[in-house]
Amino acid sequence: MASPPPSLEKVPSFADDPSPKEVPSSDEAISLTISHHGAPHMFRLPATSTILDLSAEIQTTLSIPPASQKLLVPKLGLLKPPFAPTPLTTLPSKKIQLLASTPSEIAAVSAPRTASPLRSSSPLKAATPSKRHDWRKAQDEATYTFHTLLALPYLPDPERSRRYLARLRDDAGIKAAMRKHKFSVGVLTEMNPAEHTTHESRTLGLNRNRGEVIELRLRTDAYDGYRDYKVIRKTLCHELAHNVFGEHDRNFWDLTGAIEKEVERGDWRNGGRAVSNEEFYDPNDRGEDGHVDGGGWSGGEFVLGGGGKEGSGGADGRGGMNRRELMAKAAEERMKRQARTEGGSGS
Repeated sequence: MASPPPSLEKVPSFADDPSPKEVPSSDEAISLTISHHGAPHMFRLPATSTILDLSAEIQTTLSIPPASQKLLVPKLGLLKPPFAPTPLTTLPSKKIQLLASTPSEIAAVSAPRTASPLRSSSPLKAATPSKRHDWRKAQDEATYTFHTLLALPYLPDPERSRRYLARLRDDAGIKAAMRKHKFSVGVLTEMNPAEHTTHESRTLGLNRNRGEVIELRLRTDAYDGYRDYKVIRKTLCHELAHNVFGEHDRNFWDLTGAIEKEVERGDWRNGGRAVSNEEFYDPNDRGEDGHVDGGGWSGGEFVLGGGGKEGSGGADGRGGMNRRELMAKAAEERMKRQARTEGGSGS
């Protein structure tokens, strides 16, 4: 009697499984790409390795302890320490992003900052409020000032004269005195030396109608430069006193002296020092050979001295002119000079 055939065990084949999975052997290796701070790092571990083995390899290679590691695995999410012994073969992706700081970065952040020598050697000072803008002072300076600067256009280099007048207007001492006495002057202008020079005297300054117009003798008699700044400023103090007193009486001279002291004291820029020789010069000028004025003008008449008569206005024929008339006169003289220049060039 024939023995039955031996039973055959079915060997699994890939044909029986529509989606076979390759199970790596123990002697194979797994390659992973770890991205850290934008730089890729390749790791090759045995197929039996787990997340714990990968974490230890990262510590060996990048010097990042496991406690500081966070692994972002696509389709799996963020893995945080302590890690589970998950086999690397089960990871859905072999490209992993490492979120961690290096020891040097951690040390730089946690290290105490050293104070500078100046700060460490001196005690901390209490906070003080910042300086606020003095709006009242700014408003007063805009009110009590010389509202128009007028250089004579028919004299050489009128722009230079305008800068001289601007320096007087912006002089810290002059500004302080103007604010204190509430002086407001319509026009500050220069005078033509030739029109205010006689055999007997040289006029240095004039005040018309108590501050409507103040004229100053800026230029030298030869028109080759400008007179000493301090002399001109002292003359301006004299003329400002005529805003209050017309006659040269005791009250006038007391006010003039007070204004001069206030200007010197209020000028924090070294007591109103003269500017360089390039701008204004004639260091020998002391103003001793001329008289400041014949008194304050009022309605075209000298209040005191000078022999002036009402409406005469002195040698230049401009006495008693108000601000508008003075500016119109300057424009007229400028047009005449331009006409003479054009006529000379056309001949």
